[in-house]
Amino acid sequence: MSAITHVSDPGTRWTAGDPVVLAARIRLRAVRMVAPLGFGYLGQALSSAEQVAALFSVMTPGEDRLVCSPGHYVIGLFAAAAELGLLDEEAVAAYGQDGSQIEAIGTERSPVADYVCGSLGQGLSAAAGFALSDRMRGRARRTFALLSDGELEEGQVWEAALFAAHHRLGRLTVLLDANNSQVDGPVDEITTLEPVREKWEAFGWTARELDGHDVHAVVTALAGADSAQQPTVLINRTSTAHGLRCLPPDADGHFIKLPPDLAARAEAELSAALEALGA
Repeated sequence: MSAITHVSDPGTRWTAGDPVVLAARIRLRAVRMVAPLGFGYLGQALSSAEQVAALFSVMTPGEDRLVCSPGHYVIGLFAAAAELGLLDEEAVAAYGQDGSQIEAIGTERSPVADYVCGSLGQGLSAAAGFALSDRMRGRARRTFALLSDGELEEGQVWEAALFAAHHRLGRLTVLLDANNSQVDGPVDEITTLEPVREKWEAFGWTARELDGHDVHAVVTALAGADSAQQPTVLINRTSTAHGLRCLPPDADGHFIKLPPDLAARAEAELSAALEALGA
């Protein structure tokens, strides 16, 4: 594995290039990671690919911090890291296998992100702690936290949101992947979360709603959040099937089955999309 463990480690370097192309590469890489297993958290990579690409376009390598709250979302971060040379091919090929650091559900030992949470709902607490610590130490680094909409059912998220707003942690930005998917079914059928933006604003945050598949809009919003006096949440409306027309209509977005024939069609579709981008 690469000697680089986390994105904020001193000496870490990468060049993101065109975020549209990087998002497409993340999707293709994620399919190749899941295909040998026949199933996995592909939907999370499909819904968050533009957000992850935007993060790697905006983060300062070797400085800014990254927290991944939903552990199964690490597939997108691992895919991006592989495309950017932060993880070697041997490591990524072991995704989801017994004993591998490149786990299907990340842990505090996972590489790439500075902190990955196993239990849902805990990432914002970690991110707020990082942001407050850095401010107390006089460091200007930013902290980014990737959350999922299903996590908003956890009370700890809102306790952390109150804490971050109270301390005016303006260097803290949340990317909320609002894909309306969780293990029990559509989020809006499990717990009513809307109006999400108004809830965050009531807790003292600057909140924006975005098309989470418009990578340039996400990049612009991330860059703009740097000047906020309060913490910022970007509510990214997404789909767990985005970018893959070959998925069956009844595909379970939370945990997609990918038999060999479907994996081959998915790889062909995404490869063609990359070719169309000239990549």
